[in-house]
Amino acid sequence: MEWQRLLCTERARQEMRGGRDLRSEFEKDYHRIIESAAFRRLQDKTQVFPLDRSDFIRTRLTHSLEVSSIGRSLANNIGESVIESSLDHSFDENVKADVCELTACAGLIHDIGNPPFGHFGEEAIRAWFAEHLPVLMVPAGGGSVPLEKALSPQQAMDFLHFEGNAQGLRVVSKLEHPIRGGGLNLTYGLLSAVIKYPVSSLGMNPASSDVQLKKNGYMASEQDLFDTVQRVTGTDGRRNPVAFILEAADDIAYATADIEDAYKKGFFSYQTFEEELRSRGVGKSYLKILGDHYDMARLEGTVDPGGYAIRSWLRDVQDLLIYAATDGFVKHYRVIMSGTWGRELIADKRSRAVLEALKGIAWDFAFTSPSIYRTEIAANTIISYLLGILVPAAVRYRGDEKWTYGAPRTPGAGRGALLEEKYLSLIPENYRQVYLRCAEHAAEADQMYLRVLMATDSVSGMTDSYARNLYMELKGFDV
Repeated sequence: MEWQRLLCTERARQEMRGGRDLRSEFEKDYHRIIESAAFRRLQDKTQVFPLDRSDFIRTRLTHSLEVSSIGRSLANNIGESVIESSLDHSFDENVKADVCELTACAGLIHDIGNPPFGHFGEEAIRAWFAEHLPVLMVPAGGGSVPLEKALSPQQAMDFLHFEGNAQGLRVVSKLEHPIRGGGLNLTYGLLSAVIKYPVSSLGMNPASSDVQLKKNGYMASEQDLFDTVQRVTGTDGRRNPVAFILEAADDIAYATADIEDAYKKGFFSYQTFEEELRSRGVGKSYLKILGDHYDMARLEGTVDPGGYAIRSWLRDVQDLLIYAATDGFVKHYRVIMSGTWGRELIADKRSRAVLEALKGIAWDFAFTSPSIYRTEIAANTIISYLLGILVPAAVRYRGDEKWTYGAPRTPGAGRGALLEEKYLSLIPENYRQVYLRCAEHAAEADQMYLRVLMATDSVSGMTDSYARNLYMELKGFDV
């Protein structure tokens, strides 16, 4: 792979240029991302603790900003190292600047496709389709068939393996600004960088040792876009090297942030945290840094020396992990650029032990806590209900009817048809516009897939609060 192609600044739609604009194309991407509605909605989407009342606890928005910042720093470190070591004579200061900008943009949108309630929401969507695809009857050929029979294998797998990464590509390329032709019209270089998994839902393999194959990176609805991005950037079925930088930045951000938030929520004490690090094989040098921070906080009379020590130590660990990721990228530079690297950047034993310890502690003390389990149950209930009313209504919409909810209904239509018409009114206008535009030239079989996507887009695009409040409103509870 070549950086000149990887950093492609072409866009799907040519745009009018007016005045004197000195911004780079990736700086323009950055600005249009932070101005988008989808990015703003991340402020009310879960990172770990849904609907938390504390201003301290992170949301998807604050997490994305942190990933963007860490990613930019990591890209800068890597760029300097590549230049200093003369690994690639085509990699100069201009390339480094573009890689930094590109990585910062990728960090902002890497979670933009996540549904409400975070990974719990993803699991709830998958579970709903696993239960209903075989039994939900839909119109076909004058009769009816199970929904899974009305879809192609890849289309069905897109729902059974619903993935926020793949949904994110839909958000930035279709769902934002549908009147203008769909999407934020980001550069192909940026779209390439956020496709962490360059495989479809049919090609993914969660058990693979190759990190590029563990999840699906795009849906059947974005197949043409994926093919174009691969062709113009020269990745051709391989992961863009910037995606490895993005993945490392994401790991560093959430592994450290989850610990800080979990401590703030009272899931463990300082003493427990120190003991857990030791029992999980974290090196003595790391433990000494933690202990030094704690002793300093006690000497200075800090109200919460344990919290101060953990927060300070986590900042130090972030720096050390950035160095480790830099080393991993530079050490394996040629393999990464060849497209055959299939591991994570942070691979050295000492750094990996710290990263895995942090993830393990967060899992054991926070993610498996009763409060989180209650949240998972609530998330499943809310999302299952919303999909349960929107998907059946959407799939029974026929192309010869109008999207006018006051229009005369079919003679003899019963209460069910009336309710479905009202349920369809809950789908935002922009998602309906996307469906109508995409369905205009699609085969009838593919229109069914697009209608299911329309309903799924609607639920996935909701914030935590909106999904909860809509559920309570429709169930007749006081909001």
